[in-house]
This record gives sequence, C-alpha cells and structure tokens, in this order.
Amino acid sequence: MRSLRNQLFIYISSIFLLFPIPVLASGEAHLQNFTAHWGGIVCIIIFCLAYSLVIVEEQIHMRKSKPVMLAAGLIWMIVAIIYSQHGDTHTAEIMVRHNLLEFGELFLFLLAAMTYINTMEDRNVFDKLRGWLVSQGFSLRTIFWITGIISFLLSPIADNLTTALLMSTVAMAVGGTNVRFVSIACINIVVAANAGGAFSPFGDITTLMVWQKGIIQFQEFFVLLVPSLVNWLVPAAIMSMFVSSDKPDAIEEKVELKDGAIIVVVLFILTIIMAVCAHNFLHLPPVLGMMTGLAMLKIFGYFLKMKIKRRNQVAVDDTGAGALGVEAFGDRDDRREEDFNIFKKLARAEWDTLMFFYGVILCVGGLGTLGYLAALSELMYVDLGATKANILVGVLSAIIDNIPVMFAVLTMMPEMDHTQWLLVTLTAGTGGSMLSVGSAAGVAVMGQARGIYTFFAHLKWTWAIALGYAASIWAHFLING
Repeated sequence: MRSLRNQLFIYISSIFLLFPIPVLASGEAHLQNFTAHWGGIVCIIIFCLAYSLVIVEEQIHMRKSKPVMLAAGLIWMIVAIIYSQHGDTHTAEIMVRHNLLEFGELFLFLLAAMTYINTMEDRNVFDKLRGWLVSQGFSLRTIFWITGIISFLLSPIADNLTTALLMSTVAMAVGGTNVRFVSIACINIVVAANAGGAFSPFGDITTLMVWQKGIIQFQEFFVLLVPSLVNWLVPAAIMSMFVSSDKPDAIEEKVELKDGAIIVVVLFILTIIMAVCAHNFLHLPPVLGMMTGLAMLKIFGYFLKMKIKRRNQVAVDDTGAGALGVEAFGDRDDRREEDFNIFKKLARAEWDTLMFFYGVILCVGGLGTLGYLAALSELMYVDLGATKANILVGVLSAIIDNIPVMFAVLTMMPEMDHTQWLLVTLTAGTGGSMLSVGSAAGVAVMGQARGIYTFFAHLKWTWAIALGYAASIWAHFLING
C-alpha cells in the first residue's frame, strides 16, 4: 500500500513538472526606506527578541531555530503589508524569493557535507583518529598542542563544528577528572578550529557564503593561512604555559575502520574537487558539485548495503537460524552487522542548525528590504571606514554570532577592495572565538563538556584570544595588504 501511494505521488508530481512554474514575480524590486516606519521598528524589536532567545539557548533549552523561524515569518508578513500599503505588491515577493534562493544553495551544500561527515563517523573514521590519540600516552601539554594542531588542520576540510566536537572528546578522554586541563584544552580547540576554518571555503559557514557569492575565489582563501595561524598560535602559546607536563596513563582503545570507510573518504575528497571545479571552471554554483557527490555516496551506500545484507544472510544461514526461525543461542546477534542506510545518515544532519540558517537569512533579508542594512552600511563603511568596520564585524561576531553578521555584510555589499574582503572574512571567522557563544564550535563544545568548558571559563582567556585577533589583523595587512 505504501509503495502504491509513493508511486502515485511520483506520478502526480511528474505531471505538475510538465507545466511552467513562475519563479519570480513580474517586474523588478523597488526598495524603499522604511527604517522610521512603525512596521520597521516592530520588525527590529521582533528580531532582537528572537535573537535574545538564541543567545540564552543553553539556559532555557529551547532550540535556536524556533524563535528565528517564527521571527522570519512575522517580519516578512509585516514587510509585505508595508509595501502593499504603498502600492507595491511585487517587491516583497521578489526579495523573499531571492533570500530563499540564497538559503537553498547554502542548505543543499551543507546537507551534502553533513551527510558525508555523518557517514565517515558511522564508518569509524573519526573514532580511529581519536583512538590513536588517547592510546599514545602523551603528556597533557603535548595533547594540548596536538589537539590544537589537528583542529587547525582538520577544520578547513571537516568544518570547525565537527572538528571541535571530535577533538574535545579526545581532551575529555585524556584529561579525565582534571577539570582545569579539559577546560583550557577545549578553549584551545575552539580557537584553533575557528582559525583553521577561516582560510578555507569549507571551514566555516561565513567563508562558504563568501565563496558562493563569488567575491573571493577558492585559491584566494589560502592567503589567509598565516594570519589564521597567528590568530591561534598567540593565545595557544600563552595558554600552554599554564598546562601541566604530567603524563596521564595511556588509555588502550583499539578502533577498527568499518567496511567502506576509505572509499567514503575518497568520495568526499572527489566531491570537494567537483564543487571547486563547478565554481571555478564551469561557473556553476558549488552546490551542484556537492549534490553530485552526494549522489555518488548514495549509490555507493546502495552497494555497501547489499554487501552487508549478503554477509548477514550468510551469518544467519551458518547459525541455522534461517531454518529454525529463531536465533541460535545469540550467535545471530554476534555475527550480524548493522544494516547501512544512507538516508539515516542524511536524517542525522544538524536540522536545528539548518533551520536556524533559514530563520537568520530571512530575518536579515527582511530587515534589509526595509532599509536597515543600507543605513548600517552607511554608518559602518562610510562613517567609520572599511578597516574599522571590518574589525568591528569580528567583535560583533563574538556577541551576536558570525552568521547573521556576515550575511548582513554580504547583503549590504559595501564598496571594498580585495584586501578588505579578505579582512572581513578573517575577522568574521575568528572574531567569534573571543566568547564561547560567538561560534557554533564554542556552543557545541559547551554542550559536550557541560559544566567544565563554560562561558566564564572561556571569558578568563578572552584577553589572550583578543591579542591573537589583533595580531592576525596585523599579519594580514603585512602579508596581503
């Protein structure tokens, strides 16, 4: 019955695809300034209230996507009403569709990347790395540096959030009851992961948005390598002086890679190459390469599923359970492998994060349609100047979160030279490290090491992280200016 229903749905959907669907409303968007309008002020209040709930997510235990999604809907309703009252029934529709296109590209790109990460996690790729680290018997100071170096080098590929979560589990496994070490190691990991993600299009959501916008080309991100390295090394060198050289007992943990692990890693690398080539050589959105790579993973997942299914059938036949219709003394449970289903890996994507991006992009887009971003651009990039404004973007990223700040900058599109666009990419990517709530990596690790890595534990080292932030800006102008 379910199969018949699915077939019917596909058939009806195919019929509808034969008819042309209008993608954009007729006419062009005519933006007006409604910053002093009562509706505009209400929209600002709605956004501030929603984001206040995001900031206190850890205290109230409400997922961050919920308030911003509600705020997005309310803001765009008010935007549509305001423009309709002034005789314009097209601008709101055109602008909201534009914002949905921005979100759609980002959503599909991240969905493909998250599915790959979840599949590699399922195949024990990350557990293998963690198992090797905790079994070597390194000193605490050595672990501090190793986890920092790996975080810096891994985040450009696996993204800063995944990297920070992986490395924080290593610090917790090695540190054990040594709360002071675990806390300072987690701070180092968050700073390193954010800094490493700043010089790669795949390392952070902000760099991904800049790359997809076509402002900075793929290879140009790597000129930020040295400034990003300075951003991490300065606070790391200071913090390492407060880390003990004691050598904890080695933890014996042997982890074997599951079937297909190496192939999944290779497919992920090929997917990244396709995304880069689609953007650089074919002038297509990078998401096309990512989704093609996701299709390759799903096809490989099919063959892997069939292979595991055959092995499980052999295991059942060997125990005689197939003939008896029962499990023979538990042998079936011992020998059966867990079925592989790629859609379960896709379902494990960070849906709260993805829906949060939807809410943020539409909220900021709605405020921009009312004229607030143009006013903010005038205040920051004309009155203050590009350099001061871009440094301020990093500071705001620590307080508000770098994603809405960077999206606002990209929506404003201020007139800046290439050096300044590289600067804002650097500051937005690393500025969030100054507070634990300033980046997705910091928030995630706070949940992972609850009660150990806290807001106030991180705040104690904000001065050292700020020194690294300032030093990285100096290094950027020295090298790239």
